[in-house]
Parts: sequence; structure tokens; C-alpha cells
Amino acid sequence: MKSSTAPRILTVVAVLTMIAAGIGFVVTLILNAFVFDEYDAYGEVPIPGSSSLELPAGEVTVTFHTVLVGASGNGLPVPPLNYRMTGPDGADLQLVEDYGGMTTVNNDARVRIGYVHVPTAGTYDVKLDGNVSAYLNPSIAFGHGSNYGHLPWILAAIFGFAVVDLIVVRVWAARMRRRDMTQAEWAADDNVPPPIRAVPSYASSEDAIRVQTLESLARLRDSGALTQDEYDAEKKRVLDGR
Repeated sequence: MKSSTAPRILTVVAVLTMIAAGIGFVVTLILNAFVFDEYDAYGEVPIPGSSSLELPAGEVTVTFHTVLVGASGNGLPVPPLNYRMTGPDGADLQLVEDYGGMTTVNNDARVRIGYVHVPTAGTYDVKLDGNVSAYLNPSIAFGHGSNYGHLPWILAAIFGFAVVDLIVVRVWAARMRRRDMTQAEWAADDNVPPPIRAVPSYASSEDAIRVQTLESLARLRDSGALTQDEYDAEKKRVLDGR
């Protein structure tokens, strides 16, 4: 396996994980808002009206629910409401206001208005009143959020880990490329043949000696030390290599 294969595989895995986690995050948010949200799990009370509901101990979501006649692009305004929630022991429950965003499915619209903390499970009497003449079938729903509300956070964490993994893998791949380039340069240096030394040519040396000898003979002839016949005889001897 080449040294670059592992980083390439891990890069593909990290990218695919990021894509899957991102898509899953969006899908779970949509499903939690429109499918898994059990905002009316414990029942609804019309406005105005009263009813008895079986509520579990713990935190219960309170949602304003109505039907929209036309499109509403400015959200769902919640009218002022008068309510009273009395428990089995006669104690009143207090609504902790915490408004959420509007959720619509076809013409059905709802918006969270807060939470109530139920100390003990039991039957609670709920009485509601308010100016709701502008709304169609208004009610207050009691329920809880999606049981899968943790999934988006898990997918977000997976996405974050994939991003970190991708960064680490790319840094690793860059270091491996630099290492491979360095090794290739070393290998190229090792394969360079040693320089070829010039080998002196004996033939060239002999020719140079002949030339020098002939030049010396010519100077002797010109100076009168050798006659022309002596010069010719010596020249013939040098050229014959004797």
C-alpha cells in the first residue's frame, strides 16, 4: 500500500461522515419539530373552557394551538390568557413563560408559550379564558417535546469530530508528501554517477614533445647552429619517432 493511500481513504471517510452528519442534523430537526414533537400528549383544553388532565410528574410543555384561516408570515401572536391549574392537593401550578417559534402543518399552527413543573403525577383541573375571538378553535395543549431531541446534538458532535479528523488527516498527508519528496531527492543524489576524470593521453604527450623538439630544431637552424641538411636529418628522425 502506498504511503498516500491511508490519508486518501481517511479523507474520503471524514468527508462522507460530515455529509451524512449534516444531512442527519437537518432531517432530525425537521422530524423533531413536525413528527416526533408530542405537544398534546396529555390533552388539550379549549379556550375558553375547562377540563381535567392526567399529568405526569416533571416538566410539561404548554402550547397555544389554533387553526389558521389564511397564511401568516408574521408568526402566531398569542392572545392574553387567564388560566388556573389546580392539582390534587389544591395547589396551583405556575406557568413559566418561554415562547418558542411557530410550527405549522397545513393550516394547523402552534407555538410554545412555556412550561409548568408538575410536583406529583395526578389529575389536574385546568380552566382557561381569554379574548380569542380572532382565532379558530383555539386551545392550550399539554405535552412534551420529542423523545429524540438529543439526536441533533449527537449528529452535531459527529460532524465536529469529522471536521477535526479531516484537518488532522490533511496535515498528516502534507507531512507524508514532504517526506516522500525528500526521500526521492536523496535517492536521486545517490544515483548520480561519479565524475569521470580525464585520463591523460600518452599519444597527445608524445605529439607535444615532437612539436617542441621541431621548434627547438628550427631555432637552432635559424641561429646557424645547424645547417639545412642537419636540420632536415634531425627533423626526419623526430617525425619517424626515433
